[in-house]
Parts: sequence; C-alpha cells; structure tokens
Amino acid sequence: MENAYGAPTDGFPGTNPKEAVSLPAILLMVTSAVTFLWALTNLATPVGPEQLEQLYNDPNLAQYRDVLEKNKGTLDWFVSVGGRLVMFGPVLLLNALTFFGAFKMRQLQSRGLAMAGAIASLVPCCGTCGCLALPIGIWALVVLAKPEVKAAFR
Repeated sequence: MENAYGAPTDGFPGTNPKEAVSLPAILLMVTSAVTFLWALTNLATPVGPEQLEQLYNDPNLAQYRDVLEKNKGTLDWFVSVGGRLVMFGPVLLLNALTFFGAFKMRQLQSRGLAMAGAIASLVPCCGTCGCLALPIGIWALVVLAKPEVKAAFR
C-alpha cells in the first residue's frame, strides 16, 4: 500500500537537508534581526549634555558623586558618537553576518558563509538575544556538519 501522507522513505523525519536547516536558519535570522535593530537604535539615539548633567546632579546618586566625578571623562566618551560606535559597531557587524549567513543557510547556498554566521552567533556579548542565539547557533553548526546537509549546499 502506498503512503498517502508523504513520509520520508527511510522513516526518519528531518533527513531532507532543506527541512533540517530551515528552523535553525529562521531562528538565527530572527534573533540577529532583533539584536541588530536594538544596536541600531542604541547607536542612533543621541545622549545630550542635558541628560549627562541630569545624571551627574541626580540626588539619588549622591553617594556615588565622587565616582561619577572621577569617571566623568569616561562617561562622556561612552555616550559620544565614537564611544557608541565602538560599543555597538561590532554588534551590528556580527549580527549582520549572522543574518546573511542564516539566509544563505536556508537557501542551501554558500556553506562557508552559513558556517561563519552560525559561529558569529556564538559570540555571547553581542546583544539582547545572545542567550537565545547561543543554543540556536550550536544547533545550526550541528546541522551544518551533517553529511547530507554538506552535500546539499551549492
């Protein structure tokens, strides 16, 4: 009798390489897009001198006044455009690499870029979705290492 439901011939689900890479690729694209937008928002949101002055003069932080005064130059640099570029630039680059690698993984194109994207998602300090992206990145690497998936890449 013929199987009308289209189960795989070997009986194991997920042996189709396209199906195997689809979910980890989609999840990597979602987490990297969310983190990319978060970093872009933080990069584009200006911190003006009024906000810094409010921080320095906040009565709730009176006990930390000496620390704030001692580190005023460092705080000013971190909220400057250059400081924000140093902090969020790598996050933007790594998450763009993760997104495009996952995009290529889903299409079964450019295995090297797919591997690079999965590895980039393993960097833990790259944003809000770092904790979520870590197990997904490991999953993607495991899937990409399967022989049938390797053979399916163009």
